[in-house]
Amino acid sequence: MLTLVAFLVTLGVLIVVHEYGHFLAAYWCGVKVLRFAVGFGQPIYTRMFGEDRTEFVIAAFPLGGYVKMLDEREAPVLEAEKKRAFNRQSVWKRMTIVFAGPLANLLLAILLYWVLFMSGIPGMKPLLGEVPAGTPAALASLKSGELITRINGIAVASWQDVRWALLEQSLKSNTVEIEAVTARDETYLHRLDLHMLSSSGFEGDMLDKLGLHLARPEMQAHVGEILEGGAAQRDGLKVGDQIIAVDGAAIPDWEAFVQRVRMSAGKTLQLDIMRDGIALKLRVTPDSAQEGGQTVGKIGAAYRMQDAELQKYLVEVKYPPFAALTHAAGKTWDTSVFSLKMLGSMVVGSVSWKEVSGPVTIASIAGQTAHIGWKAFVGFLALVSISLGVLNLLPVPVLDGGHLMYYIVEILKGSPVSDHVMEIGQKVGLALLGLLMAIALYNDFNRFITG
Repeated sequence: MLTLVAFLVTLGVLIVVHEYGHFLAAYWCGVKVLRFAVGFGQPIYTRMFGEDRTEFVIAAFPLGGYVKMLDEREAPVLEAEKKRAFNRQSVWKRMTIVFAGPLANLLLAILLYWVLFMSGIPGMKPLLGEVPAGTPAALASLKSGELITRINGIAVASWQDVRWALLEQSLKSNTVEIEAVTARDETYLHRLDLHMLSSSGFEGDMLDKLGLHLARPEMQAHVGEILEGGAAQRDGLKVGDQIIAVDGAAIPDWEAFVQRVRMSAGKTLQLDIMRDGIALKLRVTPDSAQEGGQTVGKIGAAYRMQDAELQKYLVEVKYPPFAALTHAAGKTWDTSVFSLKMLGSMVVGSVSWKEVSGPVTIASIAGQTAHIGWKAFVGFLALVSISLGVLNLLPVPVLDGGHLMYYIVEILKGSPVSDHVMEIGQKVGLALLGLLMAIALYNDFNRFITG
């Protein structure tokens, strides 16, 4: 239910903001708006508002919206209102109205990032964990325990910053310079090879392919919490117990204990534990549970990390209001440019079209971020708003960018583009959008089926 609500909120906010950009620009330019629609198809809610009695409509199919303006090309217009018709406006006013939609999405992204940067974005410090042998990171001499501070001279404060910086640099060069500091405060420069990020390199976890893994807190096998009614409570485990061995096999950390329990659904385990300095033996039988289509064992015990221990790995990126606004604008600009570069790389074949996502993926990520918290959801909303703004500015007929292209041609040739040319462009644009949607839906369902 949360996923559905988050998806509808995402669509609703982005569509309303986009269309309101068109509406507001039309109002400022003196153009009469007949209808403000959110969604397509059968109307499920209709209301008239304003001096012009503009019809506000919420329709059944939510993937889009439109603003219908007074236009002599679509219907007869009263003589007294002809000056308010869209087609009677100067080319510059028409361009302003069309451009206002994508601009509204980009401004929304700046606003959302501004709020995030002022409130503080929590993240993990870019502290390296295990670096597998033979990976590009190992070949670049990066080592466990090093803290990444700069990538190609650009400061990075969190693991998210590292991911984004490497993603950007991968479209510019096949190598990247990483500055890292050791626990002894020694600074090293590493040159990381990005060649392996080929046309399929962005699928899955890019950092994992490079051999870059985030350091994780050492979680000793101490029981920090016992859930009511679970096998741990029934069979006598207590908070503070240290798990020494399971069926005679040593348990080095909590993760090893969890894995052993998960593989032992319904099977009785012999635990060697240490309680208040006294060695004890317990027999625990994990309950069976379904998870991801598999049967796993669970005992209802959890590890509880101390705040002081966790703070060693956490960082909060936060700025005062003016600096936050500057960073928000920069983040929006960088993301927009990156989106265009990614699209260009897809067109030339250097990046796979498998990276294109559709409504199913958007709904899934909307739900995931909503579960994490409001900051994650707001960040996701800003990212999708940028994508919508950039997509609509592409010079494809039927998109805002296609109309802007027609108006630029009109300025250059001194007269509007002919109806015949626009009709052909409309068909080409619809075909391209249909193809893009087909690819997106195929990728969505392929991810859903294959995981």
